[in-house]
Amino acid sequence: ISDQKPLGCWSVKHGQVLTCPVVCNFETHEYIAVHDDKVLRIWKNEDINLDKAFKATLSADVHRIHSLPEGGPVVLFRGGGVRTLDVLLEAPQQEIENILSDETIRWSEAFMEGQQPVIIFVTEKNGDFFVYVQRPKLNDLHRYRVEPQELSKPLSFTARIKNQTVTLLCLYSNDSVYKVLIPLQQDAEEEEQILPKSLLLNLSVSGSVLKGTSLVVLDKDHVAVLGSLAAPGKEPKECLTIWNTKFQTLQTSKELPLGTSGQLWCYEEKFFLTHGKVLTVIMYKCETSSLAAAVGKLKDSQTPDVSSFVNWHTLEDEELLVSFQSQESVALKSESKMNLRPRRNSVAKVQPETLSVGQLLLNLKDAPTNVLETELRQLMSRAQTPDLQATIGSVVTALTNRCKANPKYYPQNFLLQIVQTRDLSYSLCPDLMAVALEKKDVHLLQICLERFPDIPEEITYACLKAFLSISEAYLQRTDVNLESVICYIDVELDNKEVKTEIVENGFNAELDRDTCDTKMPKQSQSKSAGESCPVGPYRAALLNAVIHSAYSETFLLPHLKNLPAQQAILFLRYLYYLYVKCSEKVNTTLPGVSCPTINQIMDWMCLLLDAHFTVMVMLPEAKELLSNLHKFVRAQVRFYSELNKIEGSLRELQRLNHLRDSQTYSIEVLEII
Repeated sequence: ISDQKPLGCWSVKHGQVLTCPVVCNFETHEYIAVHDDKVLRIWKNEDINLDKAFKATLSADVHRIHSLPEGGPVVLFRGGGVRTLDVLLEAPQQEIENILSDETIRWSEAFMEGQQPVIIFVTEKNGDFFVYVQRPKLNDLHRYRVEPQELSKPLSFTARIKNQTVTLLCLYSNDSVYKVLIPLQQDAEEEEQILPKSLLLNLSVSGSVLKGTSLVVLDKDHVAVLGSLAAPGKEPKECLTIWNTKFQTLQTSKELPLGTSGQLWCYEEKFFLTHGKVLTVIMYKCETSSLAAAVGKLKDSQTPDVSSFVNWHTLEDEELLVSFQSQESVALKSESKMNLRPRRNSVAKVQPETLSVGQLLLNLKDAPTNVLETELRQLMSRAQTPDLQATIGSVVTALTNRCKANPKYYPQNFLLQIVQTRDLSYSLCPDLMAVALEKKDVHLLQICLERFPDIPEEITYACLKAFLSISEAYLQRTDVNLESVICYIDVELDNKEVKTEIVENGFNAELDRDTCDTKMPKQSQSKSAGESCPVGPYRAALLNAVIHSAYSETFLLPHLKNLPAQQAILFLRYLYYLYVKCSEKVNTTLPGVSCPTINQIMDWMCLLLDAHFTVMVMLPEAKELLSNLHKFVRAQVRFYSELNKIEGSLRELQRLNHLRDSQTYSIEVLEII
């Protein structure tokens, strides 16, 4: 997400409008969308054209679709009716009841209670707010009126269900959060019930007031509020804050200087919010609410190892990626022991097994190199499965921070071991490839390009430029993996590429030479540019890693335009060499492990020509290359055009082959006219 890689894109026709958020059906791995209020669309990831996807026109306007991991999608209509998707697809034109009377739905959410889906939505009418709780499979519906609040109104809602009770939290315009309890098991009552609310939290601390815009519940004792923190005499600053509702304290906060849309989402212990022009994802993990955490935070909010709660690494690259472990709850009982967290100067006395990952990494920040690596290896060996990736990412970040602080320190073997044996991604350790580029560690860069699925295009370009500029003598001293090139680059004793004598798939340089109007020098006529590899095997293996990596053309093209002309020509020569090599084979596939495909090769050739076409046309040294490339492509087009002419005959041969009795021996001569 942070690198904006579009993995799929679907569009409705001109004039059509998507009218509610698209959701994913976790059971069937399908996407579900509604456009123009009533038209339901369902498609899978491999579907390309949305217009050809499944379509069903419903009888009523849809407000929202909620998808439950274990309960399937549930559809909420604007009139208040609710249907599960399975029931709705059985008869899309079934009549949907209208239970709302001039009311507008302001918020809705779906939950699973036991085996039953539960839909909760809040409506507004003339300044009054109503809560509906509906269990569609049980045909159970309850309507409540929220107790009004003088001189303020609700801005945002969030809820959680536990033990057959709905806890509805309401963020009001008077900078307070109120709690409303709604029992699920309740007899039908004729009179409308008024739900009392209780004050849960005042959003103020040390004279500053948080003007909240969005609220999400994290657990029974913590909520997150997005809004503007206004201090007396200062300009309001947009912040993401986390509050302890049990002890009425601000647990942690983060300023968002680029601004937000005012919306906050929470899913699987991750925050999602727009920060500036990007969607930011922030991991968090709730601690068991304790007085020690609350008091510790209030006593010293500047101490980084006290009440660690959120991984702010997404917003600030220089901070450590921290995994947080739950601390033992401290209850207000006479027999309980008050274990306040130790301050930083006394943390070293605590056994490593009792420290959180964040605390341990902070303690090792200034440790000797041998101690650092030993402790980090132990940390990785004891990491539990749920936090394994975050822990490994924090280890790599600790190592790269040490490399940046001490230019002479570079644990190449340790980093290689981690990347080769662990399931990492670029976003977990964003400084790793930058440090490897600085150290010219081409082997580590090669492995990262092969393993990381989310490398930004800027880093991909930096790797390409480095691979093209590093000398061949330096590359030969490195431990580059040659598996992707060893099967098709044949090296003689003088390190020259063996010429290819047989060229299949319709191309022959001698037969096609007279079809090109460009006059070639005599020396260049003696051999085809595609017959010898323009780079050595080490550089070829590194370039293959770049070609094989994922990228978005939109974001890569601006960087490619900065590639020096001579390097661009060298890279295009190698791509042309690969293109000729692929075309020699009937299946157009290079032998070897993780070799570039012909589609990847052609895509990169097109990208490079788009980025440097004007320069290459003007450069004399590129003239021969462009001419050969033009001839080869034209020969390929001519060859496939000839194949198309006999397509009918080939199909007839295939049909006759099926009709022939396989038990009878025969020789047939067929004349193709």
